[in-house]
Amino acid sequence: MIDFAPGRYRKIIRSLWRFSLLGIVLLVLYVLAVSYNFLWLFGGMPSLKALENPKSEEASEVYTADHQLLGKYYVENRTPIEISQVSPNVTSALLATEDARFIKHSGIDPRSLFRAVGGFLTFKDASSSGGGSTLTQQTAKNLFDTRQEELRGVLGYIPVVGLIIAKTKEWILAVRLERNYTKQEVMMMYLNTVSFGNNTYGIKTAAKTYFSKEPWNLNVEEAALLVGMLKNPTFYNPRLFEDRTRERRNVVLGQMKKYKLLSQEQFFMYKNKPLKLDFSVENQNTGMAAYFRSVIRDDIKKWIRQYNEENPGADLDLYTSGLKIYTTIDSRMQAYAEEAVMTNMRDQQKKFYEHWRGRNPWVQKDPRTKKYKEIPGFIESVARRTIRYKQLKAAYGDDEKAIWQEMRKPIKMKVFVYGGRRNDKDTTMSPLDSIRYYKRLLNTGFMSMDPRYGYVKAWVGGINFKYMKFDHVRQSRRQPGSTFKPFVYLTAMDQGFVTPCSHITDQPTVFAHGEDNNNGPPWMPKNSTGRYSGQSLSLREALGQSINTVSAQLIKKTRAAAVINYAHDMGIESKDLPDNPTLCLGTGDVSVYEMVSAYCAFANGGTRVRPMMLIQITDKNGNVLKNFTPDAKQVISANRAYEMLHLMRGAVEDPNGTAQRLRTQYKLLEGGNEIAAKTGTTSNYSDAWFMGMTQHLVSGLWVGGDDRPIHFRSIELGQGGRLAMPAWAMYMQKIYNDPTLTQYRPEPFRKPNNFKIDCGGYHIDSSQRYIPPKVVPEGEEEILQ
Repeated sequence: MIDFAPGRYRKIIRSLWRFSLLGIVLLVLYVLAVSYNFLWLFGGMPSLKALENPKSEEASEVYTADHQLLGKYYVENRTPIEISQVSPNVTSALLATEDARFIKHSGIDPRSLFRAVGGFLTFKDASSSGGGSTLTQQTAKNLFDTRQEELRGVLGYIPVVGLIIAKTKEWILAVRLERNYTKQEVMMMYLNTVSFGNNTYGIKTAAKTYFSKEPWNLNVEEAALLVGMLKNPTFYNPRLFEDRTRERRNVVLGQMKKYKLLSQEQFFMYKNKPLKLDFSVENQNTGMAAYFRSVIRDDIKKWIRQYNEENPGADLDLYTSGLKIYTTIDSRMQAYAEEAVMTNMRDQQKKFYEHWRGRNPWVQKDPRTKKYKEIPGFIESVARRTIRYKQLKAAYGDDEKAIWQEMRKPIKMKVFVYGGRRNDKDTTMSPLDSIRYYKRLLNTGFMSMDPRYGYVKAWVGGINFKYMKFDHVRQSRRQPGSTFKPFVYLTAMDQGFVTPCSHITDQPTVFAHGEDNNNGPPWMPKNSTGRYSGQSLSLREALGQSINTVSAQLIKKTRAAAVINYAHDMGIESKDLPDNPTLCLGTGDVSVYEMVSAYCAFANGGTRVRPMMLIQITDKNGNVLKNFTPDAKQVISANRAYEMLHLMRGAVEDPNGTAQRLRTQYKLLEGGNEIAAKTGTTSNYSDAWFMGMTQHLVSGLWVGGDDRPIHFRSIELGQGGRLAMPAWAMYMQKIYNDPTLTQYRPEPFRKPNNFKIDCGGYHIDSSQRYIPPKVVPEGEEEILQ
């Protein structure tokens, strides 16, 4: 038995106190040394400004004009929300599992820390002993990377010492967070920053990804599953490891029962439920208007560079700054456009397959026999432009035999198909066969615009963005065929060569060598039938029936250069329009974007408004960074614009018009509605166009093969009135049937004040029509020869 004398006992107590005080002093000094980076040994700490404005990578969001989320740009898919937007089931599961004493501690919980150390020393599982890090500490770790290179001091490179210093910094930051923010704010910092795997960050994105729900709608078992994943999102990935994820979910449910958040009966009910996922990863390939989002991305990046240059200290980034981007797209109209375009393309593709059954569609016409022949080596020439071929070329060099052997080797892949939930199919084929498959597909580009303000309301850049990312609205340029003729008519009328009352005879027109830059032999454009009626046609009849000879006679008067100038004034941006007579038949490549923009000036009283795709950009806190405004310019008179609308109404209203099916089949003129339109088809039917105008909406589209040799072989199938117009008609039917889109309701075009032209008893705005002796089959049009 040890006998302590009173004096010796007091001495031991004093020594313990001294050691305790010394330990406390040393701990305080150590914390201060870490906080202030004493002698640069410990590395820096995040600044007070950073602490007051904790920065995390937030996805920038793109919204429609009617406030629907279109999509996101991100490195980490994260969208912060407030605690009022989170289901109580989530917060209950989180506190029960990660930090039951969260409300009581001030950032560091000594009890949990000692319990974690005890569990480590006795080799107990963390799920039973509990973790040592509080929610606040985990939040500090997520927000501030204390182990990054610029925050390391001299001691930070020593393995164990560096880890201790990093943990100390997290403790210090946790205490500071608790001083600067409420418990609810700290909890939401955690829920908004934590990873749930599959490039999913934050509870809002997780709820959307795994359950296709908003976070406030998560039920108990769904909340428990997501909270359980936080321990290790890869190990507890419910798509890959269902059994272990269910077990982890049930551990969370057990913790909720332990802390009286669930009854015994509820616990057993929930733990026996299967995992019910509705998994869908958000990415650039999914969601509405994928082509549109891809196109405006470059426009926004350009604006961001300019903003950062003009605002010193600004550090905006499209993928991490959490910008809110508001566009002109209307979600209803976009949905209608996508539905109409896909319905039409599915139907046209079926016809195209049947038309080319047993043959390849990449052909060219033999000038002697006038028959189509397959282009030899076409697929191989396309293959040489692919990334796959270039990779093999880099690997095998000049060994062409090895390269083509690999190109013919079957591999597993997904390909686009019409139908099914995701429009794709698992298959096995060689890279060469996949090229053959895709080259048999027709593609399209569609754009719809409000001519008053320039707002782009719908944009469909192709049949499937996931598999074919090339945009056919602004990126693609193709020959517009007869849809270019209105610019020829406009130039001739505006320069006084003809009036709306003029008549022109359908007869051969020859351009001699050298005439208006015709550098070839004498050129005589033909009508699609190869015949000339000899009839005197009004301008409305000629344009409505798309008579090539009349366009030729008009450009003979104006010259091609004048037409080019007018086209540019109207909104055609292409610099490659041919300065020769062939321009009258639309031989210069243009985009759907340009054509819709230019046609809008006709519907907008002669005022050209540049297409607007963006309305406003704000920062993540809602502060306005940029408001976009229309860019308008009067380019022709209001009277002239109305005259052009009258001429183009002939295509729809007159019996021989190329777009008369809008009246007869689709019934789009009911209710006093007026539509001005123009169809377009190029040589060999490579490009089919349709442009349609109503009082407040101008829309246009192109349909064709991505390569010009791929097309139909007959006008019955390949003309714009058959191949492209149905999509426009279906789109307008859907808009007219939507009671919420009253601003685009059927109505006549509005005449300018005091507008009147009398053509010898024929009033331009009357319902009288000239009907020529020649009857053109419904839907037929003249084409470029």
